[in-house]
Amino acid sequence: MKKDSLFIGDIELKSRLIVGSGKYPDFQTTKDATLASESELITVAVRRVNITNPKEENLLDYFKDTNIKLLPNSAGCKSAKEAITLFRMVREATGIDLIKLEIIGDMTKTLYPDVLETLEACKVLAKEGFTIMTYTNDDPIMAKRLEDAGSHAIMPLASPIGSGLGIQNRYNVLFVKEAVRVPVIVDAGIGCASDAAIAMEIGADGVLTNTAIAGAKDPIKMAKAMKHAVIAGRESFLAGRIMKKPFATASSPTEGLIEFGRN
Repeated sequence: MKKDSLFIGDIELKSRLIVGSGKYPDFQTTKDATLASESELITVAVRRVNITNPKEENLLDYFKDTNIKLLPNSAGCKSAKEAITLFRMVREATGIDLIKLEIIGDMTKTLYPDVLETLEACKVLAKEGFTIMTYTNDDPIMAKRLEDAGSHAIMPLASPIGSGLGIQNRYNVLFVKEAVRVPVIVDAGIGCASDAAIAMEIGADGVLTNTAIAGAKDPIKMAKAMKHAVIAGRESFLAGRIMKKPFATASSPTEGLIEFGRN
């Protein structure tokens, strides 16, 4: 069977599911759910979760015996300057240069990204050699600009962060996918396994979800469900769906049928 890996820059991932580390009760539960998902990449809000101070309980310690990579993100940053400073500090402390760039413009209600600040940060960080996965809105024009600025993956929101509303505009995700050559990872708003499957079926290269797993009644079971949903959605996309038709089409051929009641 042909290998179907996801490449972010030079980094190869067998799993197309990326998970988050927030909203869990403790680091052990975070690890257990991540292992159940079989994701190879877990995003970490550096301003909220410790990965840089070895004197305190550190998320890095829980994943040392795994093949799971940490993806530091700049959640909580409101400007390009803040994000750039944060990632320089992370690289100095950990050696990690695979990052998720997100700069939030509205901290009170929508948590929508500030795309102008994001674009400026992307330009600087790309020149400094970071491998950048960029959270943005579902705008194909901005997606292309971010790619041109050096982003290695575009991460359009499906709906507001943590909302669980699923993909609110499938066509915009398709437009983003058509606009760029780098991977498109649907991020934010995934609420259940079917949302992840839909994202993959319409052509996304991967899915990132956090709240849907961490906030589930059974995070471990939901993590497994997300794993299977992403795989199923990807297989469905590669297989190619049938065309939609306004009328029924018989599953079996009608030619040559024996007709009863005729002499």
